[in-house]
Amino acid sequence: MIPHERSLVKDLADKPFALIGVNSDADLEQIKRDAEKEGISWRSFFDGGGTGGPIATRWNVSGWPTIYLIDHEGVIRSKGHALDEELLRRLVAEAEQ
Repeated sequence: MIPHERSLVKDLADKPFALIGVNSDADLEQIKRDAEKEGISWRSFFDGGGTGGPIATRWNVSGWPTIYLIDHEGVIRSKGHALDEELLRRLVAEAEQ
């Protein structure tokens, strides 16, 4: 998903859009190296090195990746394991109005 995410960040750079990642891998130093290697420029949080971390628990994440689309008013519009790009682009367009 990283190439797709990187493309979205680039395409929507001047739009009301933010991508935030949560990583559950165990090795924080390896996560940092991978983020640099993959060109991850968006904020990404470390969730304690397991799928039962505090962020995943609070947001009721049951599988990876889990994607939430949250509009500019903080309303969750979609949750799933695949990005609904059409919905995302519609929400971005609405936020610009």
